[in-house]
Amino acid sequence: MSDNIFSAVLTFSLLAAGTIAVGSEMVAPRAGKTNAVAMLPTVTVVGKRVAVADAVTLPTVVVTGHRPVLTAAAGDTGRDSHVE
Repeated sequence: MSDNIFSAVLTFSLLAAGTIAVGSEMVAPRAGKTNAVAMLPTVTVVGKRVAVADAVTLPTVVVTGHRPVLTAAAGDTGRDSHVE
């Protein structure tokens, strides 16, 4: 029985604390916050395009597979399927 009471008190306390936290955040005055901004130097990216003759050509891959044949078939056995 004490477990049920403790569970109810804990649930109520968590809900009350969450309500107070959200409510206080909603009504708190907002001061003019300034965000710090970092200015980074300009970055230059230099790249090299690969010519068509330098491209790597991979061989053709053929994937051969088979689908397994299912030997068991579902059917009606004439008995009830539920257990009482």
